[in-house]
Amino acid sequence: MEDYDVFPTSGFLPSKLPLVSLPQDYYKPWEDIVNNLPSLILTKRVRKIIDDMPVLTTAHLENEEQYRRAYQVLGFLGHAYIWGVDQPVDVLPKQVSDPWIAVSEYLKLPPIGTYAGLCLWNFKQIIPSDDIWDMDNLTTINTFTGSIDESWFYLVSVFFEHYGAKVICAGLEAIKHAHNNDTQGLISSLQDLAEKIDHLGSIMLRMEEMCDPHVFYFRLRPYLAGWKNMADVGLDKGVFYGDEKTPRMYAGGSNAQSSLIQFMDIVLGIKHYSTGERPLPHEGQSNDKQKPQQGFMNEMRSYMPGKHSEFLDKVQEVANIKEYVAKHGDSNPELTLSFDACLAMVKSFRDKHIQIVTRYIVLQAKKTNKMGSSTTLRSGLAKKKREEKGTGGTSLLPFLKQCRDETGDPAAGNWGKRILSDGVMRLKYSKPNGINED
Repeated sequence: MEDYDVFPTSGFLPSKLPLVSLPQDYYKPWEDIVNNLPSLILTKRVRKIIDDMPVLTTAHLENEEQYRRAYQVLGFLGHAYIWGVDQPVDVLPKQVSDPWIAVSEYLKLPPIGTYAGLCLWNFKQIIPSDDIWDMDNLTTINTFTGSIDESWFYLVSVFFEHYGAKVICAGLEAIKHAHNNDTQGLISSLQDLAEKIDHLGSIMLRMEEMCDPHVFYFRLRPYLAGWKNMADVGLDKGVFYGDEKTPRMYAGGSNAQSSLIQFMDIVLGIKHYSTGERPLPHEGQSNDKQKPQQGFMNEMRSYMPGKHSEFLDKVQEVANIKEYVAKHGDSNPELTLSFDACLAMVKSFRDKHIQIVTRYIVLQAKKTNKMGSSTTLRSGLAKKKREEKGTGGTSLLPFLKQCRDETGDPAAGNWGKRILSDGVMRLKYSKPNGINED
């Protein structure tokens, strides 16, 4: 695991606290601006201040930690510059674009605000302590708004990824048992994995404790958007980086960039397809390899730190649980049930994600014309009611609902196929609402 910057105690989070600031005085202009970003956005001076900033190179960065900090800082500066307070601009000045591109190439990431820069490398201790994984002693390093809501939004992902280390260990253990033809060991690991995935969903629902949906939608979310599929909110062609003659188009920060979520799919053999192109459940599954996989999910691999993406590729090479269950499940009902329980927990997790998205985006979008004064400045995604797209540029609910329903497709047992296929139970026994209206 450690060869890929994945750790038994912290998962895809770094094994020690991220760097809070760059130590070189040379980079003080970056640090001064990013640490005062909420005030500069408040006074609408952020673009002028960045325009007046010197063009700094990456020559003085000395190690991976410093490159990560530089990437994080430049991500906050870049998004604040583009989305500003009211009207977005489509040219990113060299002061940000040149070093951002260089740092991104080093880290094998695109020069855009990603899940890694916003969450994985954006936490610190409140009070110095030897216990760096005391979740009650963590806060964020930087925010756009300076709000408790924004800090909590990022921190919930930190809690999620930290607990996810247990999910990774259980998943790898299950793969090992399948390779060793240890059915009883695999059953035990799958049951452990199901319980841990279930707990991940509970962590995600903590979002509501300290992050208000209205604040998220109207104040924070606009700054998380990228510059792909954003023509209807002011970015017709993407963004020009410095003196480049061709604009770049990147998706913004998205939970799909969490390596942990894709890890669960890989371990359990869950396949995703482009929205609307999913085959019927349990029909034509033998032709999966010939069918196009979900473009957005695959694209999100390139928005993950390079080593994490390589880790997922490696896990994909060795993952064999679905095939093992298909071969041995008929003679061992407990194996089938344990595997299907994991799928049920992932599907439940995705249902909870849809609940969050419904409350934080869909329902808030319906209030766009009713909330706040007509003179209140709105930026980007919060300016007008539009098709509810994610910050990654996808059509939000159709994408999430299909991902959820695809989760049940590998079900091995008859009960699993019936209960997990396309929300049969939900459609039969539930009244339509914002979550299950399909």
